[in-house]
Amino acid sequence: MEGRGHSDERRRRLTRRGAPALGGALLVILLIVLIASSGPSPAIGVARGFTHAWERSDYRAMYAMLTPAARRGIDAAGFTEAYRTAADTATATGVAAGKVSETHGGARVQMAVRTRIFGTIKAGLELPVSHSRVVWSRDLVFPGLRHGEALTRRSDPPPRAAIQAADGAPIVSGPAQSRTPSAAGRGIAGQMGVPQNPADIEALYARGFPQGRPVGQGGLERILEQRVAGRPGGTLLEGRRVVRRAASHAAQAVRTTIDLHIEAAAVSALGGRLGGVAALDPHTGQVRALAGIAFSGPQPPGSTFKLVTLAAVLTGHVAKPTDTFPVATHALIDGVPLDNANGESCGGTLENAFVQSCNSVFAPLGVRVGAKHLVDMAERFGFNDPAPFPGAKPSTIPHPDGITSNLDLGSTAIGQGKVLATPLEMASIAQAIAAGGVQYRPTIVAGPRPFPRRAIDRRIARTMRRLMVEVVRRGTGTSAALPTVEVAGKTGTAELGNTRGPNATSGGAANTDAWFASFAPAKHARIAVGVMLIRAGAGGQTAAPVARQVLSAALSRG
Repeated sequence: MEGRGHSDERRRRLTRRGAPALGGALLVILLIVLIASSGPSPAIGVARGFTHAWERSDYRAMYAMLTPAARRGIDAAGFTEAYRTAADTATATGVAAGKVSETHGGARVQMAVRTRIFGTIKAGLELPVSHSRVVWSRDLVFPGLRHGEALTRRSDPPPRAAIQAADGAPIVSGPAQSRTPSAAGRGIAGQMGVPQNPADIEALYARGFPQGRPVGQGGLERILEQRVAGRPGGTLLEGRRVVRRAASHAAQAVRTTIDLHIEAAAVSALGGRLGGVAALDPHTGQVRALAGIAFSGPQPPGSTFKLVTLAAVLTGHVAKPTDTFPVATHALIDGVPLDNANGESCGGTLENAFVQSCNSVFAPLGVRVGAKHLVDMAERFGFNDPAPFPGAKPSTIPHPDGITSNLDLGSTAIGQGKVLATPLEMASIAQAIAAGGVQYRPTIVAGPRPFPRRAIDRRIARTMRRLMVEVVRRGTGTSAALPTVEVAGKTGTAELGNTRGPNATSGGAANTDAWFASFAPAKHARIAVGVMLIRAGAGGQTAAPVARQVLSAALSRG
């Protein structure tokens, strides 16, 4: 009995000591279960992944998260289009996902949609989830939509603003459907039209305008579209429910830098021919006139590009104006002749070669300068810059790696090869030389002077100005001379066919574009002008007289 009592007592003591140990084990197991259960549910993880992809507009990733049944109901392209259409309808510029909470059968995400005209729209997105996949339907393209509802918009566009000249004179006004240009502004006002390109149609609708609304498609109407169209208003609906309303706001009349007197002279001088004329204020870069394809039709600039080559030669100390070169009819580069414009013999000093526009001198000089330095100088003058305003095309020159031979380099140096420029760009180069080497990005709306950049130093600009004066006084540009004012200029005659080797095409007006870049008065310039005439012959014969008319009109302003 005594032995059994002692045994029972020991068992009781062991049981009491073991109880805390067993309780601790159960507690650890319970904590593990609690920790495991405290992590995000599969539905929350799916919702976060889906909406984070939405924030990035990564519709492909969103589509990949749909259930197989949902993907059978819509392909990836249709899925993407559904979300883009909803975004355009709301004029959305971005979405942001916020708090996520689990719901019966899925998750709810607080979403915020930033829009152009309706402010920020906040709403919950109920996202059904099954087996870690989104059970998708079309009401998930926008937060707050109920099952079976569609997102729609009633647009309310404002009146289109008027466009004015620098002195406030009207250029064009009236409603978007029937704009009326003034007689003086007809040549630069541009035209209106309903977008036809799918991307343009989508962009217009995304701005908040109704489809079929006319927009600017040329001239100042195109350049100033965003300024004169105003901010549209409208009503955003989910099914029949109004989500937001926004009032439209008309823009104020836009005053440009255009001088209608100079503009009329440019249009008259162009005379209906295919080409372009651009006129700039030398001290601000402000556009005074644009006629024809002055900013929208880049072409090989021919020998006006020798302004760039000369700047590179002088800056790099490759040659001085007094250095002499052989008198020849052509340059032989890589065994291929590059002829002078009319096969004439020219050369002598660098100054004379520039005044007479000798390819036989400037093509080899381009080779000596090198592709890197020649392209660098062109870019300092604005080549390869983004276009200065909507509707304009950039002027371009290949990267040095794209100029693969001495022959290509020599052709580039005389404005052939793959160099492309607009009259606006050549007027801008003339502007920089006239302003002592400082170039201003062309602007067409009055405002603060754009930040200048120094293309060349003042000393080189003075030398180039002097040589450009000689071009007009005794060289290829005498047709640009004015009786009482000193004009600085450079001619260009761009060959449109093959001018190299035995298969070269014959010359003639039909095979050449005519160019002229200029400013006046030479020492205290008040206007810079670039001219291009398509298939119109030699620059000195046809483009220079056009420039003379525009220069004369500008200087007559007093």
